[in-house]
This record gives sequence, structure tokens and C-alpha cells, in this order.
Amino acid sequence: MKLLQSVYDSVLARNPGQPEFHQAVYEVLESLEPVVEKHPEWLKAGILDRIVEPERQIMFRVSWIDDQGNVQVNRGYRVQFNSAIGPYKGGLRFHPSVNLGIIKFLGFEQIFKNSLTTLPIGGGKGGSDFDPKGKSDREIMAFCQSFMTELSMHIGADTDVPAGDIGVGAREIGFLYGQYKRLRNEFTGVLTGKGLGWGGSLARTEATGYGLCYFMDNLLKANGKSFDGKTVVISGSGNVAIYATEKAQQMGAKVVALSDSNGYIYHAAGIDLAAVKEIKEVKRGRIKDYLNYHKDAEYHEGCRGIWTIKCDIALPCATQNEIDAESAKTLIANGCWAVGEGANMPSTNEAIAQYQAAKLLFGPAKAANAGGVATSALEMSQNSQRLEWTFEEVDAKLKGIMKSIYESASKAAQEYTGDSNNLVAGANIAGFVKVAKAMYAQGVAY
Repeated sequence: MKLLQSVYDSVLARNPGQPEFHQAVYEVLESLEPVVEKHPEWLKAGILDRIVEPERQIMFRVSWIDDQGNVQVNRGYRVQFNSAIGPYKGGLRFHPSVNLGIIKFLGFEQIFKNSLTTLPIGGGKGGSDFDPKGKSDREIMAFCQSFMTELSMHIGADTDVPAGDIGVGAREIGFLYGQYKRLRNEFTGVLTGKGLGWGGSLARTEATGYGLCYFMDNLLKANGKSFDGKTVVISGSGNVAIYATEKAQQMGAKVVALSDSNGYIYHAAGIDLAAVKEIKEVKRGRIKDYLNYHKDAEYHEGCRGIWTIKCDIALPCATQNEIDAESAKTLIANGCWAVGEGANMPSTNEAIAQYQAAKLLFGPAKAANAGGVATSALEMSQNSQRLEWTFEEVDAKLKGIMKSIYESASKAAQEYTGDSNNLVAGANIAGFVKVAKAMYAQGVAY
């Protein structure tokens, strides 16, 4: 990374104490050396120096009143990272772990992911250290209304269109949208993930999980393999994990494990998805409750043990850095030959090095989990046209987009590395080139 070392050094110096952001930047920059060699004009124009610096970072106080009448104070964020190819687009995450570095890593990844979708959307991300768990609906509404009161000044249908993420589902989107509409007196597509009766899109809930399986299906088929008859381990039990499970099962796989932040379940006979949906989507319970439905399943405290389960295909769909080098080694030793990332950056750089050394078929997050944001952009299109597409129409478009993402990443990997399966490099390069061309064409602002 000789040509780009100074860019990375600058990121370290200007963004202390943000290891996730450093990790995300390094992972992209180390892929771009051959691109910069081919386009020295981009280096001279400061494209790399500019792309690692957000266009705007917004941080604000969110004060709200809990059910006991006490004032609570949280911190809100919106990082508008890059708008070269379209309005900022990226989710809102409500979780105690949220800080500026986390939001910047997610926003930086979003630039390239959104570029890969072929749709005109830039990269951004936001959220708060607010924890929805254990809060009443009224408390969540109070928080969301306070959060949106500030955020509404910085977003718009043609400026920045947030969506949901960890801790932000249909309930939260509803409260956020209601407050935006109340403040701005306009009904626009300013948020995605909306309810179906008021501007939402069919297939949005399923999109990230389905898209992950569509992407991996393309990768597997290109290498003479498929999901059919394979054993799959999936981490998480939110939307991404649930619908990755559903689609993998439809493709003939046997999913044997799911998890949440407390622990994981292993069901050798195969996961009963109807039970998981009832636990998570209806009762808002914990994955441990699965034992109430299936006594022959096992529950284990802690999350990392899930990667000790023997499988053919692993789909990490929980959170960042959930697979480290040791877990990657265990997966490989147990016969795993494919990994597809449904979460954002769920594998450490050291884990990815293990995958590559073992020549696993690996679908990196910015390509493999782009189905969610792609379908959010399709929701934006429907809002702009005042149309509502059928589930089948949206699903067909999603399937086509994921095929296109795989093909562009594979093509870039072949062109720049000589290995069409090096999708880490391929996704970074294909996503970067489109944004770099737009930034170069638009000049440097003085």
C-alpha cells in the first residue's frame, strides 16, 4: 500500500480512538493500489484524501422523558459521507455501542456498497447510543420524536434518506416519520422501511437476507456449487438472519443455528423458522425461548461458540467483528468452504486473511449485504413515482441487482488481481471506481 500509506496515516492521525473506522479504511485502501497506478490523475486530484473524510458530521443531544418522569440524555449522530453519485443513503442504528467511530465505519462502507447497487445513492449513516431494549412503546416514541426534531434539519428526499438498522425497525421508523411529517408538513420519501400503507415497499423486510442468499447463489454457481443439501450456520436472529434463513431453506439448505446477543441455539434437525419468527417478530423475546418449542435443540450462552458448529456455509448476520482469526480457523478446520457476510464488517481483517489463505468462497459485506439498501432505493423510486410495485416485481429487481453486483465485483477482481473469486478486492474496486469518476468529474470545491 505504498502509494496510499500517507492517506491511511492521515486517517489514523485525524481520527484517534476509532478502530472500526481505521479497519474499514485500511481494508478498502489496500485493494486500490492497482487502480491508483492506472489512474494517477485521481491521486493528484485528492480523490483518496477526500473520500476518507466525511462531507459532514453531525452530532447532537437527544433529551427525552422516561415513564418515571425522569429526563434522559443520549447522543445522536448523522455522518453524511459522500454524495458524488446521489443523496446520502444509509441506516440509523440505536444501540449502546454506537459512537462516532462506529457510525463513520458504517458510513464509509456504505459509499461503496451503494455504488455497487448501480442505483444513484451516496453513502451515509446515523444513529444513537439509545438502547430500545426494555423500553416501553411510549418511551421509544418520546426518544424518536426528540431524535427526529434535530435530524429533520439535515435530511430530505433529495438530500439524505435514512433507513433502519440494528435497533430501528418498523415501530421506530413509524415514530420517526410521523415526527418528520409533523415538523416539515410534507409527505415525502425521506425515510425508507416505512409501513406498507404509507409509502413502504413490499420485500423490504426480506431484502438484506434474501439478497445475501442471491449473491452467494451466484458465487456458488460460478464455482459449481449450490445451497442445495448443504448445512448452514447463521448468526443473529433479526431481519437479516431470519430472511437469510428463509431463503437458504427455500434453496434447499439446512440451517442449524441462530443467535442473539446472549447466546446461540443449535438444532441438528434444522431450524424451525416459524418458531423463530414468533419469538422475535411477535413476542420480541430471546433466542433461548426456542427451547420452549423444540426440546431437542441446544442453547449455549455466549455468541462466539456458534462458529464451532460444523457447517458447509457460514452466514454471519449479527454485528461487526463477530468472527476473529481464531473463529475463522475453527470454521475452516471443521470443513466450512464458503462465508457470506450479511452483517456489516462481521469478519476482522485477520479472519478474512484466513478465508483467503484457505481459498474459501467469500462474499464480503459491501457486496453480499447490499440487498437491503438496494431495495430501500427501490422504495425511493416508488415514492417518487407515487407507485407501489408487487412483491414479485421488487424481488425480481433485487435478484437482478445482486446478480449485477456479483458480476461487477467478479469482473473487477479478474481485471485487477487475476482472480475472479477475490471479491474483497473486486467489490472495493468496482464500488470505488464509479464514485471516483463522479468526484473527478465534479471538480474540487474551493
